[in-house]
Amino acid sequence: MSRTKTLILGAAGRDFHNFNTVFRHDAETDVVAFTATQIPNIDDRRYPPELAGEHYPDGIPIHAEDDLERLIGELEVEQVVFAYSDVSHEYVMHLASRVVAAGADFRLIGPERTMIASSKPVVSICAVRTGAGKSPTSRCVAKTLIELGKRVVAIRHPMPYGDLVKQAVQRFETLDDLEANKCTIEEMEEYEPHIANGVIVYAGVDYERILRAAEREADVIVWDGGNNDLPFYRPDLEIVVADPHRPGHELLYFPGEANFRRADLILIGKQGSATPEGIEAVKRSAASVNPGARIMNADMRITCEDPAAIAGKRVLVVEDGPTLTHGEMTYGAGVIAARQHGAAEIVDPRPYVVGEIAGTFEHYPGIGALLPAMGYGRKQMDDLASTINSIDCDLVLIATPIDLRRVVDIARPSMRVGYELAEIGEPTMRQVLSEFLERHA
Repeated sequence: MSRTKTLILGAAGRDFHNFNTVFRHDAETDVVAFTATQIPNIDDRRYPPELAGEHYPDGIPIHAEDDLERLIGELEVEQVVFAYSDVSHEYVMHLASRVVAAGADFRLIGPERTMIASSKPVVSICAVRTGAGKSPTSRCVAKTLIELGKRVVAIRHPMPYGDLVKQAVQRFETLDDLEANKCTIEEMEEYEPHIANGVIVYAGVDYERILRAAEREADVIVWDGGNNDLPFYRPDLEIVVADPHRPGHELLYFPGEANFRRADLILIGKQGSATPEGIEAVKRSAASVNPGARIMNADMRITCEDPAAIAGKRVLVVEDGPTLTHGEMTYGAGVIAARQHGAAEIVDPRPYVVGEIAGTFEHYPGIGALLPAMGYGRKQMDDLASTINSIDCDLVLIATPIDLRRVVDIARPSMRVGYELAEIGEPTMRQVLSEFLERHA
């Protein structure tokens, strides 16, 4: 029997998970290649034979998505599977049109085929867009569960940008573990805040093996999702974060709309800096497509090391990278802090950008007068430092989940801006999770 030649479109995350759970042992499918996009320098690799299984003794090549049509023709691809996140519905259908025009079928795989069941209760935290406030929500959930007496392990959405064999199952308990695993800035931004709160973090490539390892030291598993992807594990409580700064996006992006429709609890955050119209628009969307979901209201509590020092200063604002790039946010906690505390000017970094940081602005021209903390490799981190240190400003506001000064040499005066979830009214996270634990006693 001939095997269906299949190409998987990905970004080093959902693509590998779909392969592992759906295709790895499927004798009727031949995955001839992956493609990669969104993240720099993750193509021109191979999904290794150690992870690919018996049908793939040479592994599977990974190409740039730009080569899609050529690959379909040269590899005689019969079906193309879309497997990454935080893109508009229009974007998905443009890709589908390219695939169909090139002669292949276009396919989406639903979460029921890829979610792995756990022996422990699972709370998933996902979102409708990158930058909605998912990470502080995950930290709040983990912290609250610990306060309720539970051993918590957070399993983070994959970011395997290095050696895939070495990164198959990763465990992070201390900051030394981050250094030992040569983590990128993007990885540290997600792992380090959990570690600081006393939460062990797992991540990697093979999420079946990751889950079984995590179950041995947890009472509750927290799935800390990435972008607006669907959960990799079957959740017992599905929390989805919506963003009133981008009202309507909950119904316009994939797979964020699927998350929004699936949610048990929809958390509408950032309400202190959102418009009443934006908040109400998200609530109307929830009532329209998921009327059974509970609604939690919340804000983002923004803190600064020395707020008075911002007044009258010309500030460079450094924000979380993915939030500004494929998340398409035009401002974040750093901009809000600058405005709240009287900065004289937000300095535009674009005349000063160099190297791979300049390439980021070329690829994402909508970023505007903010600097994304891009650091997917040492070269990019060095270019980030060179850019920051060449900019004529009085103060650098570092609004990233980690203290960027720990990994990048910043010569300019600088200040951390932090942000944490702040619940508004009821239900509170403690109420929601107490009820959850009672159901799963």
